[in-house]
Amino acid sequence: MSATTWRDRWTGWRNGLLSDPGFQQWAADFPLTRPIARRRAQGLFDLVAGFVYSQTLATCVRLRLFELLRDGPRATAALAEVLDLPLEAVDRLLGAAQALRLVERAGPGRYALGAQGAALLGNAGLLEMIEHHRHLYADLADGVGLLRRGGGEGHLAAYWPYATSAAPQATTPEDVSDYSALMAATLPAVAADLFQAYRIGRHRRLMDVGGGEGAFLALAGAQAPALELMLFDLPAVTQRARRRLACAGLLDRTEVFAGDFLSEPVPAGADLITLVRILHDHDDTGAVALLRSIRAALPPDGALLIAEPMSAAPRTDRVADVYFALYLLAMGRGRARTPAEIAALARTAGFRRIRTLRTRTPFLLRAVLAQP
Repeated sequence: MSATTWRDRWTGWRNGLLSDPGFQQWAADFPLTRPIARRRAQGLFDLVAGFVYSQTLATCVRLRLFELLRDGPRATAALAEVLDLPLEAVDRLLGAAQALRLVERAGPGRYALGAQGAALLGNAGLLEMIEHHRHLYADLADGVGLLRRGGGEGHLAAYWPYATSAAPQATTPEDVSDYSALMAATLPAVAADLFQAYRIGRHRRLMDVGGGEGAFLALAGAQAPALELMLFDLPAVTQRARRRLACAGLLDRTEVFAGDFLSEPVPAGADLITLVRILHDHDDTGAVALLRSIRAALPPDGALLIAEPMSAAPRTDRVADVYFALYLLAMGRGRARTPAEIAALARTAGFRRIRTLRTRTPFLLRAVLAQP
């Protein structure tokens, strides 16, 4: 047993006090501690009720409620008719959505889009994420079982088949269609943050490794019209990429390479390589192998840009330490790392100049630039 520190003693005393029903009642009654007690009680109940809040949001999204309110307030009765739901049920849902600021009352029996609902309408990728969370919720229904089996083997692992497949190159276009579409839908906000943090137009040729169906590459091509483009991903995904890039008028300036970047060398020729939400899908061994392959493919003046959600440890971060910790566990592989941990992996792979870039929404996306 380790020695008891002063911090251990302080924490034990604090927790004993906070768990005492008598102290809780005193704190709720005493004028100076009453606001703190109420905030703590509200925060605790929000944790208890969080699943209900998220399901209220998911229900609104699945019913396309926000789209129905896009053009202005509507009567509850009219919404019930359009949604083909009992009036009482719709009234109950709207009341719950109002409490979450998703909708707001616009008069007797009428509702309008709320501040949070309007923000969601401006982020199509987030709406897609909410819809696909049904797979995550199914896995989290038995959180203890998820932890005991070490992740994978559930609904989310089936949604991301490459994560646990022994032969990812064998995946079919049907296997990759859902997750490829989701990744494409959620990329515009990510790309906007990344382009603000780093000027990609300073480079001659960009290769997006694990580039999916080419959504990020299409945005990069529009951002930097002189940039030559390359994409490397699984064969089934590159079929979709060719179609998207052709529709964007970019196929003629893009080289598309099909393969498994964990078992095949990364193609050479680019002076900027991007890993957008890729590294956190892999354990340290796989991550270092990929980084070494990228280092070998880059010229001496090249650069690697890594962009993904990252942990803020030692400071706790809800997005990385709660959401992505359990999401990636359910998926079956990977974890959110700190920028320092990513830098250490990059150094192991042979990179020497490494720095963290400033992004607009660091709780959702951080970026690390690594150079030989």
